[in-house]
Amino acid sequence: MKISRQPTPVTIKIDQKQLENVKCFKYLGSLLTDDGRSTSEIKSRIAMAKAAFSKKKNLFTSKLDLNLRKKLVKCYIWSIALYGAETWTLRAVEQKHLESFEMWCWRRMQKISWTDYVRNEEVLIRVSEQRNILHEIRKWKANWIGHVLHRNCLLKEVMEGKIEGQIEVTRRRGRRHKKMLDDLGDTRGYCHLKEKALDRIKWRNCFGRDCGPVVLTDY
Repeated sequence: MKISRQPTPVTIKIDQKQLENVKCFKYLGSLLTDDGRSTSEIKSRIAMAKAAFSKKKNLFTSKLDLNLRKKLVKCYIWSIALYGAETWTLRAVEQKHLESFEMWCWRRMQKISWTDYVRNEEVLIRVSEQRNILHEIRKWKANWIGHVLHRNCLLKEVMEGKIEGQIEVTRRRGRRHKKMLDDLGDTRGYCHLKEKALDRIKWRNCFGRDCGPVVLTDY
């Protein structure tokens, strides 16, 4: 699979057999696509999580304590939906998909149909929750990226773009593609993020639970 702006196929032969060019494939449980985006992976994860919820619907909608059922949903259902979320690049459309999934969980748990015309704010009050799923992803991503940035490893070099070779870079019209590190919301750039990552206490203070709301931006 070739991830590039140019659609030309790649020719690779092994034992005189040419490898097939594909637009997507699964690697370590995650769906990779040739556009480099996370949209297909997020939709696939949400579908699997909804299927898992439906299998245990009687448990999640039972008369068990509300706090216990919420913990079960976050432990068993969200863990399926957010597998590998640390590496996702979230545009506005993906963030809306995830927030819709979050509300879907609470509505199903409370047996609230879309025909009941109950607003999302009212649903959140009934389950004593706030919109939290994007916060969780941001926190997981900060923990993972912080762990990578204060180590000297291959993954760190990949994130920094330290790859030898020469490529022709052309300027395209429109805004640039959103990058994975953009979700952390530090407008001062990668160098400042790296500097903070070297101080674990400072990093945790910046990207802890109370780090502020996630801003929807589309790129």
